[in-house]
Amino acid sequence: MLSCITKKNKYARIHPCYGYSFMDYFLKYFLIMCNLLFTVLGLLILALGVWGLISKESFAQEKISSIGTDPMLVVLSVGFLLTALCLSGCVGALRENRCLLKLFSATVLVLIAAQVIVAIVAHTLQDQIEGNLRSGMLVAMARYQDDLDLRFITDEIQSNLQCCGVDNYRDWEINIYYNCSAPGVLACGVPATCCVDPLENGTVWNSQCGVGAQLLDEFTAQSVIFLGGCLGEIFRWIEHHEGLIGIIVTVVFGVQILILFITIRLLERINRHKV
Repeated sequence: MLSCITKKNKYARIHPCYGYSFMDYFLKYFLIMCNLLFTVLGLLILALGVWGLISKESFAQEKISSIGTDPMLVVLSVGFLLTALCLSGCVGALRENRCLLKLFSATVLVLIAAQVIVAIVAHTLQDQIEGNLRSGMLVAMARYQDDLDLRFITDEIQSNLQCCGVDNYRDWEINIYYNCSAPGVLACGVPATCCVDPLENGTVWNSQCGVGAQLLDEFTAQSVIFLGGCLGEIFRWIEHHEGLIGIIVTVVFGVQILILFITIRLLERINRHKV
């Protein structure tokens, strides 16, 4: 025992008396690399959130009062929390700091539990979630002209899923600018992202291609705009890609379990050799 203590400083942490195996070192540096990658991802998300807030001038005096409802604030918060969490795990593993590793493992465990609860609740309340999604989409349509974030999200959904409105294209009557009683040129129309071919000659964006579309019958309208609603298309897209979604969810969940296991094992080794 005395020889082990004497040689400990000379051989640092690779002497067999210290008890670290090759697998222990591999798991330790694997944990460090994983946390480094997720730290970089967190920084990118954080930068995206800051860029979004700055580009929309959310810090301007006339907008600062409503910054609390800005979706980019959520992006910024997620980026900050992910960066802080993974950085603590990275430094904790590198320095073998028990406090940081305990904080990191406890947070990961809470996140895993929260994801399991969310998955169970989502499966149990499918009908309610569909109703809330419909309500949210209608709110986004009603505020389409007034909220740049909701406008961007709505446009992306309609153009990528080739749909229009929530249930059909006539849902756009909920918007005060597209309502048929509106005085402007947009009355009885739909956004350009509802159009089958919003580009004139394949190059110029025609923002007026959906003007008057609500006045058209379905047979005539189908050559101009997408008739189907986006709510159904969203669920069809999920159903069509459920295999890929399942793989991604399984991999993400598995990585979290693996990271938690490695952290706990590293903590056990540290506790054993610091006693």
